[in-house]
Amino acid sequence: MDDFDFENRIVSTDATSEDNENEVSLRPFDMDEYIGQEKAKEILKIYIDAVKLRGDYLDHVLLYGPPGLGKTTLSGIIAAELGVNFRVTSGPAIEKQGDLAALLTNLGEGDVLFIDEIHRLSRSIEEILYPAMEDFSLDIIIGKGPAARSIRVPLAHFTLIGATTRAGQLTTPLRDRFGVILKLELYSPEELSAIVRRSAGILKIPITEDGALEIASRSRGTPRIANRLLKRVRDYAQVRGDGTITLESARGALQMLEIDELGLDNTDRRMLKTIIDFYDGGPVGLDTLAATVGEEAVTIEAAAVGEESVTLEDVYEPYLMQIGFLSRTPRGRCVTRLAYEHLGIPYNGVKPYTNADAQLGFDVE
Repeated sequence: MDDFDFENRIVSTDATSEDNENEVSLRPFDMDEYIGQEKAKEILKIYIDAVKLRGDYLDHVLLYGPPGLGKTTLSGIIAAELGVNFRVTSGPAIEKQGDLAALLTNLGEGDVLFIDEIHRLSRSIEEILYPAMEDFSLDIIIGKGPAARSIRVPLAHFTLIGATTRAGQLTTPLRDRFGVILKLELYSPEELSAIVRRSAGILKIPITEDGALEIASRSRGTPRIANRLLKRVRDYAQVRGDGTITLESARGALQMLEIDELGLDNTDRRMLKTIIDFYDGGPVGLDTLAATVGEEAVTIEAAAVGEESVTLEDVYEPYLMQIGFLSRTPRGRCVTRLAYEHLGIPYNGVKPYTNADAQLGFDVE
């Protein structure tokens, strides 16, 4: 069986170097330019307008949702709407208490501090953050032993915006200190089509409405993937066509990239076929599945970020479960009838989970 390529998937929601180079120019700078997330935008507009009327400061904001939905972009827009400075960092980048103290003491009145992947902050850093968020002060211990003493350093009133893909991993004390908690949802094909057309206009790429919608419908509901596919389809249209992205050129490019009409790539399909061919559609435990598809499935992301995460669970499962192709049971993962139909494989029925299984103590891996 071919190796599973986790690092070079074009439909991966993780940011690549190419994404980082282009995202700055493609990012909207105000609420009117920001497409989608209407519910979150409406709530934020009310809070921001109220803060401006009172001359007050915005409560701390927590944004959570899958990668690539625009959490960083929305945070920058909030700062721009408030007319304040915007400082950016990430949870893994803050290794020592002094790093956080330096960031906080350099903030001005009303400034926005954005911490990406805030769930990866260490517990010692969180302890420093609590009084900073509540009382706008830092408790610093000077000296050691009997001569040690604590001093309180006042801070400017600031707004902390935290972004996370795993809200469940936030500690309760930290989550409770956010006054505004918003979930960002996956985008509809129509919203993504508008984003693709906007990006094409900025990059000066001729594109038809049908071509934009075709790219959008295969983008897994994520603007980051939509913009990435737009660039790949542009290359195809320039070499194989007249440079204009049409429905035909978009389909040809995406077929070449092996991305089907639901946004599944070859790796997704092989993953589903592995469960069907080797385990009769499931249920199969995550560790067993990882061993079948290769040891890298368990260790590649853990090694990259220093966490005990499972790439199969982080990379594959979310989207496959959202479209109803994969289900979790106490005994493991099962491929659903929808996946069989999509792959064109006759459905023989998946073994149901029974009370006897529960009594045997089977658990979800």
